[in-house]
Amino acid sequence: MQLRQSQRKKAKIKMALQGSSGSGKSMSALLIAKGLTADNLSKVAVVDTENGSSDLYAHLGNYNVINLQPPYTPEKYIEAIDICINAGMDVIILDSISHCWDELIDFHSKLPGNSFTNWNKVTPRQKAFVDKILQSPAHFISTMRTKQDYVLNQKNGKYVPEKVGLKAVQRDGVEYEFTIVFDIDIKHFATASKDRTNLFSDKPEFIITQGVGMKIREWCNAGTDVDEVKQAIKECTSQEELNTLYKENLSLKDILNQQFVDQQNFLKSKINSNPNNFSKNGTSNN
Repeated sequence: MQLRQSQRKKAKIKMALQGSSGSGKSMSALLIAKGLTADNLSKVAVVDTENGSSDLYAHLGNYNVINLQPPYTPEKYIEAIDICINAGMDVIILDSISHCWDELIDFHSKLPGNSFTNWNKVTPRQKAFVDKILQSPAHFISTMRTKQDYVLNQKNGKYVPEKVGLKAVQRDGVEYEFTIVFDIDIKHFATASKDRTNLFSDKPEFIITQGVGMKIREWCNAGTDVDEVKQAIKECTSQEELNTLYKENLSLKDILNQQFVDQQNFLKSKINSNPNNFSKNGTSNN
């Protein structure tokens, strides 16, 4: 365990769109995907739980579709995600993840015994599903249905229900797992209820277009790609090149120190194995 300097790396966006039926979540997700892939929808897959509704937007381009059939278990979603990743998809749209939670609620209701302790049979399955989204090497856009939420407030000595806004049909707190959450109203206007990128927070409501995805792609690519630096280290052919690369990536020295040391030792071994290439004073004979 040791301290290291902070470093923003290149990222894969994990975002959610929540809204009522008819708000345009599916269309919005595909438009964002167009921007994320620079208009290459062949690298986009839709995991469709809406009875094939994703095909309604085929005019946007040639994206890929997996039609999920009930029961909509977390394990089925995970299997579908693995298929998409193995096929090299850059963006995976889960439309929608509300069906997964509905399935888990139904599963819980049918379990015998103590209702509270039975959540121990539900929570690990939900966690495995969410972790699959967060840890997979692809951009994810998850849609969630919403319903009107109410609370009981006391007025004139009586408790009356009052609307407090829309609540996503998913486990409470799931929105905290995403980098961006867009709330979309029935007129297709979106606002950011959560935004760690700060691209859309505190901004007026807007219509989602391909440009939204382009902004997110630029943000994702703005960080340092550790894998690219690792490859650059391996391609260094001299100590001078290695030193220059090291200075350019000082913030990554704690992460990549071993790679730099290994390449330095490799370069030294090449010199030692070819002593005829160097004179006694260390300069090249060429």
